[in-house]
Amino acid sequence: MLSSSSTAVKNLPLKRRLCFLLKLVCFVSSVLIFCEFLIYYVVIFQCRWPNVKGGAHMAEKETSVLKAIILADTHLLGEIKGHWLDKLRREWQMERSFQTALWLLQPDIVFILGDVFDEGKWSSPQAWADDVRRFQKMFRHSIFTELVAIAGNHDIGFHYEMTTYKVNRFEKVFNFTSGKLITRKGINFVLVNSVAMEGDGCAVCRTSEAKLVALSHKLNCSQQKPNHSNKRCSDVEKLPASEPILLQHYPLYRKSDAECTGEDSAPPEEKNIPFKEKYDVLSQEASQKLLWWFQPRLILSGHTHSACEVLHAGKIPEISVPSFSWRNRNNPSFIMGSITPTDFSLQKCFLPFESRVFTIYCAAGALLVILVLAHVQLLTPPFYFAQRLISKHKAV
Repeated sequence: MLSSSSTAVKNLPLKRRLCFLLKLVCFVSSVLIFCEFLIYYVVIFQCRWPNVKGGAHMAEKETSVLKAIILADTHLLGEIKGHWLDKLRREWQMERSFQTALWLLQPDIVFILGDVFDEGKWSSPQAWADDVRRFQKMFRHSIFTELVAIAGNHDIGFHYEMTTYKVNRFEKVFNFTSGKLITRKGINFVLVNSVAMEGDGCAVCRTSEAKLVALSHKLNCSQQKPNHSNKRCSDVEKLPASEPILLQHYPLYRKSDAECTGEDSAPPEEKNIPFKEKYDVLSQEASQKLLWWFQPRLILSGHTHSACEVLHAGKIPEISVPSFSWRNRNNPSFIMGSITPTDFSLQKCFLPFESRVFTIYCAAGALLVILVLAHVQLLTPPFYFAQRLISKHKAV
């Protein structure tokens, strides 16, 4: 009886240590699961599809509303500049954000406004194939959601780096061509290869502009009234009469981001830096061409990694969509659009802030250290410390 009691006493410290270790594992696991998985549901669950303006036929409108998610500048890292840890962190964030958004919001279509890859402008065929494979895993989607990607300068190179080979391999993967029209629920979307809007007559530029001009003619003819007689439109294929929405990587020309506002606009120190035409934004000439050709009701662009909203010709809004990646900003986001043939409404949905996730990890790490120190009795409660000092003083 005595021997069994002494054995139990000896085993007690080991049992306590195992119990404490189990609690630590549970604590660490809970923090990881929240920061790497649940936080995306908590944040994106708060996003709501915007309502299109009501009217007499609101019930009919609801059935024809297209739910679109618009994001930009994912910049999947390549083999040259991409460190494996940076890849792992950024790509996990984008994958979880995208998959969570699909599950919670169930959009009809997703548009990615260029710079899908970071090194597409110089990647080898093998590196390109690896980047595409990773993209398809991260941005996988069901057959009920369509995904459309537009070429950016990091996908096919700036104009001086752009080649027919790079353009063709991007088009092969994403079925993208400049001047392509996508019509969904009577809504016309025009895809523009803005890198090819250089205006210097290069082979890719000539082909791209010719397709845009032809598409402009079709859209303009389709918007004419039935009783309007125009010989130039007599044999033209009729398209939905909806005014188009332009989707491109480069923004139309603006001097800078000085007039841009909002928490995800450019930092104050960058707002007044003048934009360089054909590099930061399209040239004034190319911008005027697109406005004149299409008279769009909305323009959506990326490239700057920051948010901005401007009005062209005093009536045509352009929304610059911020980057979707933590690599480019602390507060990435995407746009949710409820669109009909005659109207649209946009709402921004922020992803988890990287700084907040980092703060949670730091706080959890500090608490973990305190718990361990207290368990091994290296962190003594203040009254025990005072009691020991008094005892030593009396002994002296």
